[in-house]
Amino acid sequence: MNKAHAQKYSAEALATFTLTLAVSLSLLFEFPFSTATIAALVVGIFVYTIGGISGAHINPAVTLGMWSIKQIGVKDALLYIVSQVIGAGLAMLLVLSMTATVPLIGAESPQIILGEALGAFILTFGVASVAIGKSKADAAGLVVGGSLLAGIIIASSMSSGILNPAVAFGLGSLSLSYLLGPLLGGVLGAITFRWMSN
Repeated sequence: MNKAHAQKYSAEALATFTLTLAVSLSLLFEFPFSTATIAALVVGIFVYTIGGISGAHINPAVTLGMWSIKQIGVKDALLYIVSQVIGAGLAMLLVLSMTATVPLIGAESPQIILGEALGAFILTFGVASVAIGKSKADAAGLVVGGSLLAGIIIASSMSSGILNPAVAFGLGSLSLSYLLGPLLGGVLGAITFRWMSN
């Protein structure tokens, strides 16, 4: 593995670690901001800091969406997802060492799948606009962070608004609903934006 590849995968792992840690702690402790706001801020910051390194997917649903519109190859997509899951898993271990618990908010229902799919659709619709170059580069963090916030708000009426299978794993909450919903919505959001923008 060359240095550039190692940097990309490390960036994805670090960003997903930070996102999972921030979300976990916000659910376990009282923070001055909502969990949705914290998640959007973390993702927005990482879009600006590592966007030029890895593209700042920080989410298997985003990676699958970008693969579906040919913004990333199969090998990189698989290694991105592995890196994201490793990052989330390390965050879970840290939270467990600090608190001896994880939030555990997983469940199964068609409503959760729909909520997660809608939220991820909005997120990857925004991400695709940045990846394809239709959004200005200096607004990338705002577009992606804002898309995540909007997606979480809408999804929260039907689910826990995680929109990220890696983070769901790190929260001890990965289930079929929290896996299938975001992945389906992620692909549909990216494909829809590509269709609209061509």
